Amino acid sequence: MAKDMLLAIGEALIDFIPDKTACSFDEVTGFTPCVGGAPANVCGAFTKLGGRSRMITQLGDDPFGHKIVNELAGYGIDTSCVLMTKDANTALAFVSLGADGDRTFSFYRKPSADMLLSDEQVEAAWFDECYALHFCSVSLGEFPMRDAHERAITLARENGAIISFDPNLRFPLWENKDDLKAAVECFLPACDVVKISDEELEFITGKTKIEDALPGLFAQGIRLVIYTCGSEGAYAFTEKASAFSKAGKVKAVDTTGAGDGFIGSFLWKLQQKGIAEEQLENLTEEDLKECLDFSNAFCAVSVQGYGAIQSYPSAL
Repeated sequence: MAKDMLLAIGEALIDFIPDKTACSFDEVTGFTPCVGGAPANVCGAFTKLGGRSRMITQLGDDPFGHKIVNELAGYGIDTSCVLMTKDANTALAFVSLGADGDRTFSFYRKPSADMLLSDEQVEAAWFDECYALHFCSVSLGEFPMRDAHERAITLARENGAIISFDPNLRFPLWENKDDLKAAVECFLPACDVVKISDEELEFITGKTKIEDALPGLFAQGIRLVIYTCGSEGAYAFTEKASAFSKAGKVKAVDTTGAGDGFIGSFLWKLQQKGIAEEQLENLTEEDLKECLDFSNAFCAVSVQGYGAIQSYPSAL
C-alpha cells in the first residue's frame, strides 16, 4: 500500500471574504463565503498539485458544514474522515482585508463542531496510507479536539509518517496567550517539520533571530525548520544544511491561506522527491532551495486571487 497521502487534522470553516479592502467592517457591504481553515487549506494545496489528501475534522450538520464537505470533495480531497454532528455549528470566520491584502479575523466558534471531535472518534485505519500528518495550533485548546490531535500524531508516527506543524497563531481565539504558548511548546517535540513566520518567532521561541532560535528547536527533535518572511522570502534549515529563496514581487490582493499554501506545496514537493521521515535531516542545500523556490512561486500565484483553496494553482 502506497504511503503517499497527506492527512491534516483540525478546523475546517467558512471564511467570509469582504467585497471591499482597506476599510473597516462597518464599511463592508457584503461578504463572499469561501471554504477555509488552515488544515483544510493545506490539503487543498497538496491535492490541487496532484497529490492525495485526507481531512480529519468534525462539522456541524448544517448548510455551512455540507458546503465545506461538498467543496473539499470537489477539489479531490478525501472527506471520508469528516464527521458531522448536531451538537454544535460549523465554525465561521469573517475576514477584513487591508490595502496590502493582509487580513485580520473575527471568529464565531463557541464552541464549533470541530472543537468537539474526540480521540475515541479517530480511527487507526485512517493512517494506513499516510505520508505526512499536518496540524496547526487553532485546535489545541482545552477541548476534545486536542486529544484527537494527540491520538492522530501517535497513529501517524506508528505508520512512519512525517509530522508537520504550523503554529499559525490566532491570538483572538485564546483568552490567555500563555495558554497558547504552552500548547505550542507541548506539541513542538512531537514534530519533524515546523513552519514559523517571522511574526511568530519571538512568541514561540523567545528569540528575535532565527539563528538564535534554531538550536532550541533542533534540541527538541525537530528535523526541518521552515521560516517564512512574507514578501521577503523564506528560509529552510536542517542541522546540516540551509537555504533561502527570495519571493517574487507581485500585487497581492488577498493573503488568506498563503502560509497554508506554502507548507502544503512544500510537503507535496517533498513527497514528489521521495523524501521520507528519516531522510529529512539529510536534505541538501539544493533540495531545500528547490522546495522553497517552488512554494514561493505557488504563493505568488495564490495571493493574486481571492480566498484560499480557490486561489491555489494546479500547476506551475
